[in-house]
Amino acid sequence: IYFRYTKIILILFTFYLFKDQIMKKILSIALILIVGIGAVYSQDKEKDAIKKTILSAYQDGLLNEGDSKKVDAGFHPDFEMLGVNKDGEMYRYHIKDWKASNEQKVKDGKLPKKKGDKVKIKIPMVDVTGIAAVAKIEFYVKDKMVFVDYQSLYKLDGKWQIVANIYHTVKN
Repeated sequence: IYFRYTKIILILFTFYLFKDQIMKKILSIALILIVGIGAVYSQDKEKDAIKKTILSAYQDGLLNEGDSKKVDAGFHPDFEMLGVNKDGEMYRYHIKDWKASNEQKVKDGKLPKKKGDKVKIKIPMVDVTGIAAVAKIEFYVKDKMVFVDYQSLYKLDGKWQIVANIYHTVKN
């Protein structure tokens, strides 16, 4: 019993002597944890905003509905999709041309798409650094993956905008 009390007294005395250093370490660790949790929360919030932009502007507005308001809300006016044609040559497709094509599809009754024909996308990866981000998008038609897109986004005037797209055609 004497040994236990001696040990407890020694621990308390050590704490008393080094309390300022111990408290500084505890406060430093707490501050690091708070800042780290805040940064993770902020990143998650930004990733959610990016996913919402992609789903609304790209999946719904551009691919399924032909809704110019949704497209304009999520795409930068200078957006371009870069692709590679059958001859291995790169081409550019500007958002204004894509919107014009969609307007014609709306007039022809091809948009909005019927429930069973709607494109669905999955976003398995979003990486954010400051005001820049990239998202990997899996593009499905009738549960079959047909494209993998990589979209670049910038946060401009407080909102995320899709500025560029490259893609790969999945061959089954």
